[in-house]
Amino acid sequence: MYRSGAVARMLRMPVATLRVWERRYQLTQAALSPSGQRQYSSEDVRRLALIKQLTDLGHAIGSIATLGMEELQRVASTHATVLSGSATGERPAVAPVPPLAWRVVVIGAALGSRMQRPALLRRLARPVELLGPFDSLGEAATALEGKHVDALLVHEPQLLDGWITSLESRAPAFAQTPKAIIYGFAADAACDALATAGVALLREPQPDAVLAQWLNGLARADGPHQKAASQSTRMPGDVRPRRWSDAALADFATLSSTIACECPRHVAELLVQLSHFEKYSAECANRNAQDAQLHAYLQQVAAASRASFEDALEYVAMHEGLVLPASHAQLPHPPADSQ
Repeated sequence: MYRSGAVARMLRMPVATLRVWERRYQLTQAALSPSGQRQYSSEDVRRLALIKQLTDLGHAIGSIATLGMEELQRVASTHATVLSGSATGERPAVAPVPPLAWRVVVIGAALGSRMQRPALLRRLARPVELLGPFDSLGEAATALEGKHVDALLVHEPQLLDGWITSLESRAPAFAQTPKAIIYGFAADAACDALATAGVALLREPQPDAVLAQWLNGLARADGPHQKAASQSTRMPGDVRPRRWSDAALADFATLSSTIACECPRHVAELLVQLSHFEKYSAECANRNAQDAQLHAYLQQVAAASRASFEDALEYVAMHEGLVLPASHAQLPHPPADSQ
């Protein structure tokens, strides 16, 4: 429970104003302490913070004082959507990003045919792009040289010792690619060695339901590899400029700390750090030729991450009924060195 003075400090408003609001509009059902002090719950503070935010944006206190929390959040979300649209000309509502296709190299004709069964594909939680089937690892390595792949799926009727060593000699390009093997017969020592090396193993025969469940587990485990690869291929022109300044994000982080969910504040703070690292990498890229390639890559990754977290901040703010800070597009453009 919080006293009036503490609540007023969190809302950045005079205690007298808070008391006037309470007396005129009965905004909350604040409890009284034994000494007669008004005490506010976390939910009371959350509601008052949203009302304060909306009044700062021009809404009359009398027009929103009687609204419930869900109605207040709808007003705030509508306001946030309008502001986002005015900042970019036309900004659609945030929607879940569809998963990228899982690029899987298939070795073995029988496995390739099975992986094309519609009934099996429908069971997969992620779209799959099959590369192959190829008759051998060497053939696949030659055909896919220089191309990004997410996983290597191999059918081996007889799994022999030294499979990893053989792979490194025949297809060194796949050395760091996540691997999975469906096998018929194998010695325990061979399975132990492959499992130790991080290779996923499934003994045949297995029904499609089990194979699909196994593949879904591989796809989830492989997610970060694909995401990192897709980000690393972004070019600077593919990433939008910063939406919010440090000052705007700091102000938003302070405001969002008055509500129960701390995610808006954490995301705002991460955005500030990512933006600083993005700028730092850009400056380091100009230091000398040896560092240029590395820091240009780091700048691209930081910029892509920053853009994703900007979308996340907008999504979280709308979910929590918070109004986003004004973006650079809504403000006079500052000098380039202040971005």
